[in-house]
Formats: sequence, structure tokens, C-alpha cells
Amino acid sequence: MTHPLYLDLPTAELQARAEGLQALASPCGLCPRKCGAHRARGERGFCRAGLTPRVASFGPHFGEEDVVVGEGGSGTIFLSGCNLRCLFCQNYAISQLGEGEEIAVHDLARIMLRLQEMGCENVNLVTPTHQAPQIVAALALARDEGLRLPLVWNCGGYESVDALRLLAGIVDIYMPDFKYGDNAVAARLSGAGDYVERAQQALREVHCQVGDLVVEDGIAVRGLLVRHLVLPDGLAGSEAVLAFIAREISPHTFVNVMAQYRPAHRAREYPPLARRPTAAEYERTLDIARRLGLHRAGPH
Repeated sequence: MTHPLYLDLPTAELQARAEGLQALASPCGLCPRKCGAHRARGERGFCRAGLTPRVASFGPHFGEEDVVVGEGGSGTIFLSGCNLRCLFCQNYAISQLGEGEEIAVHDLARIMLRLQEMGCENVNLVTPTHQAPQIVAALALARDEGLRLPLVWNCGGYESVDALRLLAGIVDIYMPDFKYGDNAVAARLSGAGDYVERAQQALREVHCQVGDLVVEDGIAVRGLLVRHLVLPDGLAGSEAVLAFIAREISPHTFVNVMAQYRPAHRAREYPPLARRPTAAEYERTLDIARRLGLHRAGPH
């Protein structure tokens, strides 16, 4: 059986990685925005994060992909804040309004261990990028207390390669979104005018780290799982996204082509987002994936 990667790293190495990430966080360059906020002086940047963990909720979650949920559920930790500003975010109270509570690093470690006690299949960190130093510091504590679950990095795809390299050998399953195939749309809908290049760089890096998704006894244990949300009127640029994955990452990439978009948050301010995609729009996206040879792409 495949075991979590972080079990092979000494505690001192995990602590050194946490310190490396903290150095990236003040002045902040943890994500591609490189906003330069001096978190150590109390400054808050675009994501509004400090240097202590901020958690909105945690517990077993059964609404994720089947290969992540299993029988025990995915042990999700919803972290407050985000480095994107998606007009249609369904979790905007957490991601943009900052709903959640600041806790100590050792309390975050206890949450990880509690998820294991509850029988969860993994520790699923939701929007973790801007809290990477706190997460790795907590992981070092939890691992020494007996944590043995795979670590899932559930992110928006807008990642810094410098930060990702400090996570090599720590994260077992990368689960990024690949939201857009066009930067102009990304700028309009998520406030990230360089999204495409950054997501492409991130996917290359994490695939080099963990490879294609490995599933044992129906449960993902290591590898890359990409999410792509179909938007109305082709706004997601699905063909460009899927073509990049097929040609530049791997035709064996596990891609969840998602149909669950609904207008939320400020979506109705931009009329094309005011409706759900049609069944024909979704099927067209699946057809593109099949034509490109992405044999593990589909509704998951």
C-alpha cells in the first residue's frame, strides 16, 4: 500500500519547509500576486491572511469526487481567505468575507488528527495556498502525534511554483482547479489576468512531483486530480484548458469536468454568468475531452 509522502521526511525537514514558506509569506510572495504584505508586522495582503491559521469549518465531506470520499468521507478543512476573487464563488463568505476563526498551529494539528479519528480517508485542505506555512507547521506536529492520512491540496490553480517546490514530498494529492483558458476572462471573473500561465506552470510542477492519479481499492492515494468547471457561453475556455492538459501534462490526467455551476455571489452583475450551463454545453465539453484523448475525464 502507498503511504503518505510526508512520513518519509524527518520532523526537522518539515519544520524547515514551514520556515521556508513563512519566509515567502513576509513580505508575501506565496502566490503569483506577490503583494509584498509584511505579515510579520501585521499587514494583510490581497487574501487578508496573517501568520496564524484561520479555519471556517472542518469535518467529513461526502460531496467531493468519489475517489477522494471513499467510505469515510474526505476530511475537509475549510480555510478562510483566498487569492482569487471569483464573482461566482459559492463559498464567498469564507473565501472573500473572511468567515472563520484564528486558531493556534497546534490546534490545526489537532483538527488533522481528529479527522483521522473520525475515519476520514484524507486531510483535504480547501483554499490552502495563502496559509501554506501554518499548514506545514501543523502537519509536522500532527505527524509526530500519529497522523497517517494522505494530504490533499485543494486549490484554485493560481499557484506560485516557488511555494509548490517547498511542498514537494509533503503533498500526496494535488487537486487544483483549472478555471480558464483565457486571461481576459480570468481577469474579469476572478481578478487574475495572468491565470492561464500560472495555472499551466503549477500543473507542470505538481505533475512532476506526484504524477498521474493513483487509486488503490477505490481511493486516491497519490497524484494529480484536476477540476474544470463548465461555465455558460463557453466562458471557461474549456477546449484550451483540456488541450493543454492532454498535450502538456498527460492524456492519463484524472479530470473532473464539473456541471454544477450556478449563479452565486456577484454572478448576476455579469449577465453571461446569470444562468446555468445547458446540458448541450456540458456534453460538448465532454466531447472535447474525449476527442483529445483524456480517457479519465468526465463527471466524477
